[in-house]
Amino acid sequence: MAKEKIVLAYSGGLDTSVILKWLKETYDAEIIAFTADIGQKEELDGLEEKALATGASKVYIDDLREEFAKDFIYPMFQAGALYEGQYLLGTSIARPLIAKRMVEIARAEGAAAIAHGATGKGNDQVRFELAAAALAPEIAVIAPWRLSEFRDRFPGRAEMIAYAEANGIPVTASAAKPYSMDRNLLHISYESGVLEDPWFDPSAPENKEMFLLSASPEDAPDQPEYLELEFEQGNCVALNGERLDPLRVMEKLNELGGKHGIGRVDMVENRFVGMKSRGVYETPGGTILFTAHRKMESLTMDREVMNLRDSLITRYSTLVYNGFWFAPERLALQALVTESQKNVTGTVRVKLYKGNIIAAGVKSPVSLYNPDIATMEADPTQAYDQGDATGFIRLNALRLKVGSGVEQNKQ
Repeated sequence: MAKEKIVLAYSGGLDTSVILKWLKETYDAEIIAFTADIGQKEELDGLEEKALATGASKVYIDDLREEFAKDFIYPMFQAGALYEGQYLLGTSIARPLIAKRMVEIARAEGAAAIAHGATGKGNDQVRFELAAAALAPEIAVIAPWRLSEFRDRFPGRAEMIAYAEANGIPVTASAAKPYSMDRNLLHISYESGVLEDPWFDPSAPENKEMFLLSASPEDAPDQPEYLELEFEQGNCVALNGERLDPLRVMEKLNELGGKHGIGRVDMVENRFVGMKSRGVYETPGGTILFTAHRKMESLTMDREVMNLRDSLITRYSTLVYNGFWFAPERLALQALVTESQKNVTGTVRVKLYKGNIIAAGVKSPVSLYNPDIATMEADPTQAYDQGDATGFIRLNALRLKVGSGVEQNKQ
């Protein structure tokens, strides 16, 4: 009789390596390890060998970087998504893509369940499982960190390290870990460990080695660098005149942003599960793209359309952060966003300098800015009669005058 199959989201670190072995023993199942290449770079080295040596029956390492950039990062940036005014959602937006591919593999392999190593205190467990529920409700989800038998067996890292050593699991880990990291094409996040103290300063010179994607602004070049981003319908399609696909745009922007110390964020955020947590983020390319996109919109997007879209940014960002990427309300919002972007076309020029993105020009063939109308000189188009403002102001002032009169009569 064939064994049950479980697809595990596998990173090769201590947690998922131990989970792989534990799942195989506990469920007497075949474990199919899956790793999504979404831009982790050298973190992927040797993963297949590690997974097989740990007991996986099969290993998938799928390059999803192009899909990540085109179908996840770009639509989210069109929406102007920014969680709690600071976070560009680098980890949040990756999880639905990973879950999507996991359930595809589970169906192809005939697996009854998928599993992940997200803890019971974090957001990722929600993101993985909501995506799986939306895409493949028939597939079960195993979350070891939420199972008492797993937590009893592994109350801390020391027990996990001992288990790995006893079972010949090839991982490199130490009991002391200064912080945890999560890397992909859009960002690197840092949390836990020393960062749990919100007074700890990661930007201090003695901590500069923590950052992998960006130079500190103090060490960035002393000369600014100009960059032109070309947009078509809200998507960046070229840099400095060179046509590039979304993946290459992100890679190039990461390189330039990192060089100039752009995109560092240190914040205390509200997790979906109810607690506050401190996160430090590097999003060099995403920060440039976000800023340039907004500047392009300022020239080409109708005021009321912008107001409507902006009123939905908090809702959209929260949906992404909380794991509702495949929910019908996010899809409905995305349709509105797509419509809002149809004229967001043109070129933005920015100057990159020591952590700053400085506006240096914007132009568009469908610009809504008309200098002849906006000029303080005589309007050659006669599109605007300054005398019309008298009635405009009088009508808008009416309710204020009425309200003021009521308040005065109460005194």
